Amino acid sequence: MSDQVGWGVLSTAKIGLEKVIPAIGASRNGELRAIGSRSLSRATSVAERHSVARVYGSYEEVLGDDGVDAVYIPLPNSLHLPWTLRALEAGKHVLCEKPLALDAGEATTVASAAEAAGRLLLEAFMWRFHPRARRVKQLIAEGAIGDARLIRAALCFALDDPADIRFQPELGGGVLLDAGAYAVNAARWFFDAEPVAAQAEAVYGPTEVDVLVAGALCFEGGRLASIEASNIAQWQGTFSIVGTEGAIDLPADAWIPLDAEPVLHIRTMADKAGRPEVVPGGDVYQLMVEHFADAVVGRTSLAFSPADSVANMRALDALARAAREQRRVELG
Repeated sequence: MSDQVGWGVLSTAKIGLEKVIPAIGASRNGELRAIGSRSLSRATSVAERHSVARVYGSYEEVLGDDGVDAVYIPLPNSLHLPWTLRALEAGKHVLCEKPLALDAGEATTVASAAEAAGRLLLEAFMWRFHPRARRVKQLIAEGAIGDARLIRAALCFALDDPADIRFQPELGGGVLLDAGAYAVNAARWFFDAEPVAAQAEAVYGPTEVDVLVAGALCFEGGRLASIEASNIAQWQGTFSIVGTEGAIDLPADAWIPLDAEPVLHIRTMADKAGRPEVVPGGDVYQLMVEHFADAVVGRTSLAFSPADSVANMRALDALARAAREQRRVELG
């Protein structure tokens, strides 16, 4: 394999068109060689805009392309499992949109398949690759706020299209799997631990998928994480880490920084008002695809393993069950 990774994309989903395809095009170590869609005309239009060499009217044809080393899968949640398995069987490395699967059982299946195939598999939590997120992680590890005790993480946005796939149960809809996955991901990463119990309340929409969730994850050592997610409430994209000696707060662009020089705020007992710290910016999607491509060609190891995705799904499963059954759910 050359130093340039050949990418294929399955579908013309919005997240791919607006974020990941441009990121691949701007990356230093990859090029988009093929795109497939159920609509050949739509795929052709996308290919013309992004100078993609080969266009296919099916996903199978992308997987059969020998020039494709890795595929990006931004399909609806219910299709992540089958198409990730097919891609791995075809010998492709896989970058799959979050959530990796519909539950921990499915996530375990695809993680095992990746190991058996000897191929890389990464869930596309792009926010973790931004320098600001890495800086927060570093500050916690250095003890800048003492011992981290409480994490608050929220991602909310309002959808006005009742036909949106996030409202369709047959496609794996529901805000917990969508936005809630970010909040759970942050809690686990910043605590560097797995939750031992979950509690939650949820509001369910007309199609019976969850549209508003407020939950709590309990961690050993007397630590808690507050989880908030909604697609019927206006924008809220924040997280805070509160420690025994201070706190770190991120503003409304916590997950996808909007500024060239994003800011985090550090508060301590000696400075309760806090001080801003500016961190160099970067396109989170480009940073993610470049990291993945570096791992594909052997320049580095994946920062996050499929086992991390399985653990994230276990926590999401526990929150979903706690909300449905109105009880505290223990994680073994």
